[in-house]
Amino acid sequence: MSFIQSIFNLLRFHRRNWKAVALCIFAATVFWFFNALNKSYTTNINLPLVFDYDQENYIAVRPLPEAVRFNVTGVGWNLFRRSAGLKIPPLVVPLPQPSEVKKIVGSTLPALVLNQPEGFAINFVLTDTLHVAIEPKSSKWITLQIDTPTLLFKGGYGLISEVQISPDSVFIEGPVKLINSLPAKVDLKLDARNIDEDFSDDVEVKFLNDELIKRNPPTVSVSFRVDRYIEVEDSVKLEIINPPKNAWTVIGEKKLAFTAAVPQSFQKSFSVDSLRALVDLKNITKGEKKILPKIEGLPPYSRVVKLDSISVKF
Repeated sequence: MSFIQSIFNLLRFHRRNWKAVALCIFAATVFWFFNALNKSYTTNINLPLVFDYDQENYIAVRPLPEAVRFNVTGVGWNLFRRSAGLKIPPLVVPLPQPSEVKKIVGSTLPALVLNQPEGFAINFVLTDTLHVAIEPKSSKWITLQIDTPTLLFKGGYGLISEVQISPDSVFIEGPVKLINSLPAKVDLKLDARNIDEDFSDDVEVKFLNDELIKRNPPTVSVSFRVDRYIEVEDSVKLEIINPPKNAWTVIGEKKLAFTAAVPQSFQKSFSVDSLRALVDLKNITKGEKKILPKIEGLPPYSRVVKLDSISVKF
């Protein structure tokens, strides 16, 4: 007990003793640490990777590998920098003909990165294979359009004008296979739903694999007029045109009931007297047929909602 007591007495001798002991421990640790970092070690590390190719005329269609795992030998300082997250210059892999390279076998990397990296000696490559997908760039102009049946109007509302797109074409650039697969005309998709008023907005030009295609401009202006549709029920007299020569026709109905949806703004111009239901018998063959008449004279953007076919017999 007296020995242990004497140690405690020594440590309690003066507060300055604690500072001296701490400084000694710190100095010894620093000395050991710096001495250890000056030695050579062998270990496995991931090194950053970049590919050197003509990015003006080629584009990667899939993300390129960003790192490769090596077994290396190097001075402790360099290994410490890597483990501490300090920035290390990446390995540069040259690709003079990038579209012809689909994969790089790991064992061939040391020859490609000769004299790289600085401060490390590569023993062998742990990464088996690097997969690369790079294509030549291509470009062209495409015309934009909107498939109007896909517009999502609120019930009872619809289109009453032409769809205006400005500009109506864009210049696109991307991988040659993807660019060549796109048609000369591409449909724009509107996110708007339950449209019940005139539309005017900027719409983004989107494609599949959108991240690979550069668009100029990326957005266009789209506008069109919208109105409420009113359903009108009435009947109209049938009119036969182009009857076959020397043929006697029998038509089951002389007047035809119909239902039409007419834009509210065109209601004043709607008149049943201006309508006619045409039955065109041109090129019709003998026998009994069911034919759907065509109603003409409706106001602009009106549409037939309900109309029965008629029987025609020769």
